Amino acid sequence: MITLMIQGTTSDAGKTTVVAALCRWLARQGVSVAPFKPQNMALNSAVTVDGGEIGRSTALHALACGLEPHSDMNPVLLKPHSDCGAQVILRGQVYGNMDALDYHAYKAEAMQSVMAAWRALSQRYDVIIAEGAGSPAEINLRANDIANMGFAEAADCPVLLVGDIDRGGVFAQLVGTLDLLSASEQARTKGFIINRFRGDIALLEPGLDWLSERTGKPVLGVLPYLQGLVIDSEDSIGTSGSSTTDALNVIVPVLPRISNHNDFDPLRLHPKVNLQFIGPDQPIPPADLIILPGSKSTRADLAWLQAQGWPQAIAKHLRYGGKVLGICGGFQMLGTRVDDPDGLEGQCGSSTALGLLDMTTTLVAGKQLREVHGSLNLPASTAAAKTAFSGYEMHNGISQGPALLRPLASIHGKHEGAISADNQIAGTYVHGIFDQPAACEALLQWAGLNNSDEAVDYQQHRLEQLDRLADQVEQCLDTDWLRDLLGLKPSTDDGASTAP
Repeated sequence: MITLMIQGTTSDAGKTTVVAALCRWLARQGVSVAPFKPQNMALNSAVTVDGGEIGRSTALHALACGLEPHSDMNPVLLKPHSDCGAQVILRGQVYGNMDALDYHAYKAEAMQSVMAAWRALSQRYDVIIAEGAGSPAEINLRANDIANMGFAEAADCPVLLVGDIDRGGVFAQLVGTLDLLSASEQARTKGFIINRFRGDIALLEPGLDWLSERTGKPVLGVLPYLQGLVIDSEDSIGTSGSSTTDALNVIVPVLPRISNHNDFDPLRLHPKVNLQFIGPDQPIPPADLIILPGSKSTRADLAWLQAQGWPQAIAKHLRYGGKVLGICGGFQMLGTRVDDPDGLEGQCGSSTALGLLDMTTTLVAGKQLREVHGSLNLPASTAAAKTAFSGYEMHNGISQGPALLRPLASIHGKHEGAISADNQIAGTYVHGIFDQPAACEALLQWAGLNNSDEAVDYQQHRLEQLDRLADQVEQCLDTDWLRDLLGLKPSTDDGASTAP
């Protein structure tokens, strides 16, 4: 078994994309490969096959490998609930809340979970492609590091360093990062990958030669900037704009602790949806559908919504016949009150919610983590009103009240979510509800989109994008060098290689 770690000069240098590309490239050759991210900080997460929770990007890497996500693939997940505090997830399960200083002191213990998970994966797969976090040259975070070189040193694995040329200064990024590493860390850094290049590669080659001569390390290749690439993101939020005059206008507030905003990726890709994320202090435009997204800090984000004038905007929106959908934390906000008696997401207390659905929510310990399958319970006037869907639940809240007697959906024969008597307001605890084309079209029709059957099969889209990335590995990187580093036999005539 060999582990290869991909680290980056900065956050968003392209580590996630490169790991996805390598995992898919290896899996297509029949190599037994699994992803690993020692520590991740993200509010986009996924439910695992063993009933845990990991970062969304690592779940994408599992898909690239042809595997179900497992909690061993991301043993430490930090889900921020404030600027200085986060919920700590260890091997898929909630450990507790910590502030930044307490977690920094705890990292030596967290490393035990990291190494135990890595050893467990090492027993099951021949190759592990690990992803770092941020940059290994963040001097203030090097003590007890578990996310980058701290893990690489403990696992004694080689490292490739990725730099983003699109943001400029890529040679300074790579040389400067390497210079700030210890001698042993420099030695295990075996080479460089330059990401997101646009233009004529001939103009870049003198710089590549200089970089290799300066550092004594090879440049494995230059990956191009891929237009239109949409894959699950850890943090970045994108928008889409449809050029058709009959597009459905959808707006989503960017809550300070918005979670699982990848719920909206299928809407970004829909040719008849104009999706806009509305940030702080931005004007709230007219829309056909307002979606309140998930939140890691429901009461705090609810207070932000109220301070930003969203209750008044929603009231006006409803008067003009618009629709409102809440997902998970956004669903909780639609009720009359949210209670957090144990301070699971911040200070203990209660908050008055938007009062759009007659229900209250209490946050309780014991996070609900499960994949679900069910059917929508939309009005009979909506085509495919009983459309099947699948998704996942990830929440602490228990909601109660008369609104739940009018469920939006049915899961295993039980009521789920709510839809108002006037058919304008709906809510659900289910994430990923737009991922299946039929369910997406049914919900968009409920929201006002007519005569459309153009929803994207998002799972198929993911696979196509992963294959697109793997193709770039074959075309742009030195794959013979990579096979040698990974201890793989040379490729055969049909492009396959095997593990040792």
